[in-house]
Amino acid sequence: MTDANAESQSLDEISESVKLRLSKAQESYSRQANKHRQEVSIKEGDWVYLRIMKQRIKQVGKKCPKLSFHTTVPQVTEDSKILLKGMVYKELEDWVTSSGYKRSQALMLWRWMYGSGKWAQHVDNLDGFNKSFTDTLRDTAEFNALSCEETRVAADGTRKMIFSVGGSDRIETVLIPGPRNRVTVCVSSQVGCAMNCQFCYTGRMGLKRNLTTAQIVEQLVIAQRNCAVEMGLVTNVVFMGMGEPLHNIENVLRAAEIMTDLHGLHISPRKVTVSTSGLVPQLRRFCKESSCSLAVSLNATTDEVRNWIMPVNRKYNLAMLLGVLRDELSEKKDFKVFFEYVLLAGINDSMEDAHRLIELVKDIPCKINLITFNPHAGASFLPTPEQQTLQFRDIIANAGLVVAIRHSRGDDQMAACGQLGKVGFEQAPKLRVPPRFEAALTRC
Repeated sequence: MTDANAESQSLDEISESVKLRLSKAQESYSRQANKHRQEVSIKEGDWVYLRIMKQRIKQVGKKCPKLSFHTTVPQVTEDSKILLKGMVYKELEDWVTSSGYKRSQALMLWRWMYGSGKWAQHVDNLDGFNKSFTDTLRDTAEFNALSCEETRVAADGTRKMIFSVGGSDRIETVLIPGPRNRVTVCVSSQVGCAMNCQFCYTGRMGLKRNLTTAQIVEQLVIAQRNCAVEMGLVTNVVFMGMGEPLHNIENVLRAAEIMTDLHGLHISPRKVTVSTSGLVPQLRRFCKESSCSLAVSLNATTDEVRNWIMPVNRKYNLAMLLGVLRDELSEKKDFKVFFEYVLLAGINDSMEDAHRLIELVKDIPCKINLITFNPHAGASFLPTPEQQTLQFRDIIANAGLVVAIRHSRGDDQMAACGQLGKVGFEQAPKLRVPPRFEAALTRC
């Protein structure tokens, strides 16, 4: 056998090995997706292997077979139907064309799912489609990822929607009417939360599971459908419901892309705000990949206090968190971060705290939102008195920073900030209280 023939045979073997490895990885992860109904990707070990194979193929002077190194298994239901709201537009278009239909059918379907006044829930809601295409949708696709079990209306008009996401798991979404035709939807990104913030009711649950892209998007779609007549169109979306959004960053980024798509829900990226407690690596990624607004839950001006009330600070402290924000925001034009600061009586609401807060953020383009603490069962904190809140605000405003007080909405139905969820028998642990704050908690 000549050297050329041997080299050609080696290339064929490598190529077949690559394709076989890719096929096995995709089959394995497809089975996991069917079981867990979550988006999964080729595992890192296979990525490394495939990259090595790609390099070896190039070395023998042959073009590498077209392989996707970012393959995403579509989100599916328990009966293996494709979840339509789990796909960004390009993925929906690819799915439609790969099924043998024109791209125009994908755009029509997208507009029927997300377009104003439509928000289709079933294939029977569609009109003007190829019959063969609607039959395909009926047999292989699913419009709905959530089931709304209950809607509670607060005295101020705020609505809390409770959704089943399978089994005993529930999530809550809040619809908040505001002045000047402003309508805000507060969406959840997880069932429960792993961050264990000591003042947050959701944090008491611990983390149960991530939500899929479809489950996040459908919260907005259902809220839009339910409020359109009485309130008008949704103008703002905040990822401030149950869960830490950047702990589920893949699905949150995809959901935000769907929400802001020009041909669908068409929410302005600046009107979609993603909140975080301060997961630094994911924060860097978000700043680089997303044009949506960012809110950071600060809630303390010293590491001592933040380590206690927000345990994430033990890994990513204030200096690290604020340093990353300075770095990333220096590359963004006309961009301000929202700093969320929940005022806790006797804990983080002193006038010294106000002055420290100014020093911490004065060189970061920002707006500060002072949030009233909302009591809940088992809470060890009290809200800061109104007069002290105003003094705290005035100190910050007099330093030239933009600051606002965010009052509670929907608290009579446990729909306000920090009140969402349902704590079960198993709860996240309460952390040791620093001795100098024990007196403040004994008043609760």
